Amino acid sequence: MKYSDIDQSKTAFVFELDNVIYPEKDYLFQVYYLFASFLEYYELLDAKVITDLMVDTYNTQGKEHVFDEIKKKFAVDEKYRINFQHLLLTAKLPLKLLVYQAVLDLLQDIVVDRKKIFIVTNDNPALQLNKIKQTEWHGLENYLTCYFAEETLSMPEPDVFHLLMKEHDLKRKDIIMIGNSEASALCAEACGIDYYTMDKFL
Repeated sequence: MKYSDIDQSKTAFVFELDNVIYPEKDYLFQVYYLFASFLEYYELLDAKVITDLMVDTYNTQGKEHVFDEIKKKFAVDEKYRINFQHLLLTAKLPLKLLVYQAVLDLLQDIVVDRKKIFIVTNDNPALQLNKIKQTEWHGLENYLTCYFAEETLSMPEPDVFHLLMKEHDLKRKDIIMIGNSEASALCAEACGIDYYTMDKFL
């Protein structure tokens, strides 16, 4: 699916962030590398082995279990959990996050057509802002308006959309949302907003 396939009467495009603009693992795996290097320095653990375990745990059990797994396997002190959580929020990445090519093309077409682009995202606002700041936008950052749903109520609660529509004088029929989570799909449905899943564009 391309920009030309979308209803041209739409004037505002809302994107989720993780796994819509870029692959979330591109952020997390770099944080894992940085944290493993930190443990190698302070605890003389092998950074590569730690990184590999963190990535494997993410892939098999999910990101919520990553610290617990290295704690269990390598007797990593619980005190380092705070360091890990802080790093997740504030990490300066070695490499910029790259936007999916299909999404980059879509964003560029929207800008050329002088329509509005919003990012609406759940999760910790500091974490999400750190990701946004370290994404390679190719100059598109000047055209983005970001809303952090947790500052009102997390999706699927529709509060963030009500705020967005009020602040930008938009109606439901003007908006299309592109997402990759059940929360965003339910939120769009509750608001009566057209919704597409990310896989339609990849």
